Amino acid sequence: MGRLQVVGAVVADGTGRDPIDVDVTVEDGRIIQLGASDDEPGERLDAGGLTMTPGLIDAHVHLGLSSPIQPQFSFQISAAEIAADIFATAGAALDAGFTTVRDTGGIDGGVVTTIAKGKVRGPRVLSCGPVQCQIGGHGYYGADWEPTELWSGHHLPGLCALSMMSGNADELRGNVREAFRRGASFLKLCVTGGVVSAHDRLTDTQFTVEEIAVAVQEAAARGTYVTVHAHNNEGIRNAVEAGARCVEHGTDLDEPTATLMAMRGVALVPTFAVVERLLHDSAEAGLGESVRDRVLGVRERMTEALAAAKEAGVRIGLGSDLIGPAQARRGKELSLRAALETPMEALVAATRTNADILGLSGQVGVITPGAQADLVLWNGNPLEDPELFSDPTNAVLVIQAGQIVKDLR
Repeated sequence: MGRLQVVGAVVADGTGRDPIDVDVTVEDGRIIQLGASDDEPGERLDAGGLTMTPGLIDAHVHLGLSSPIQPQFSFQISAAEIAADIFATAGAALDAGFTTVRDTGGIDGGVVTTIAKGKVRGPRVLSCGPVQCQIGGHGYYGADWEPTELWSGHHLPGLCALSMMSGNADELRGNVREAFRRGASFLKLCVTGGVVSAHDRLTDTQFTVEEIAVAVQEAAARGTYVTVHAHNNEGIRNAVEAGARCVEHGTDLDEPTATLMAMRGVALVPTFAVVERLLHDSAEAGLGESVRDRVLGVRERMTEALAAAKEAGVRIGLGSDLIGPAQARRGKELSLRAALETPMEALVAATRTNADILGLSGQVGVITPGAQADLVLWNGNPLEDPELFSDPTNAVLVIQAGQIVKDLR
């Protein structure tokens, strides 16, 4: 891998500082210098008129839910087609400018390693493996008539494992150990009901503090952490008390709970894009109209939760949570967040802050010497027009670990 010098771009480095005109020199997959180089420049890439950002990070993806949801859950789609859909979604993430993603439930380690080996196009993937849920809780999508013990038959080893169910703390301990055996790098628990659920309500809490703490203990033993799917405050507080380090969604987060999260260093990853998609067309994801009814009002409440979290000083990342086949416009999450905050705040959430939440601080998410050379060159300036983030064709050039993986110039 030789040296590459990207010249002429306006660079927004992911830290929140004002963009500057600066050359970026890359060698052996890493950024080695900002500014003009006196050394032999190697390959020179003219990026005049383009805006450079770090490779984007989506902290809440579901590669394993890339097929129409209900047909997948009811065994109407072959393993080959599910695999094809997963890998198509992975390639689309890269094309949208996302060079790193955190999969929050649905894939086994085989997907991670297949992408990492370069056998299919895709971002760097950190995965929790199967979601951990309580019996009949959010994450369980079987038919009403289906015996609980048959749910694991939906798993496709090495490819897709949607969730593992536990009836008590001992079962949960065994299941999280199994998730780590399958390649998980962190854990995700569902501690409240969810939108895409058939057996609970958003106001339900799931798992006890003592049960959540078991998963936290097992994660800590491996030097990693637990994040939780949570919509209501009681579930969030249970998770924080148990030692979870991150909250997904946080729809009804109030000021006292946000303050508690900030005090304990617990991050929040709101997810607006999936709400927008399900309100617009739940059938497109392969879901029934009842899901749309469940999501009504979530966008407004999540907006209030975002404001409460900001006021309390919570670290706030960014995640799309897109499900089903329509995952090509992943950058819509940045456009939606830019409208609620500023375009720069949305970019920082999707780069430096997400890298911090994922445990990759300084390695990705910033344009600085020593960081991985994950870079996106945008047609125009998405900090002036954040809708540019929504259209993958505006990401005209994507560099991942120093390699050009997309080039529309």
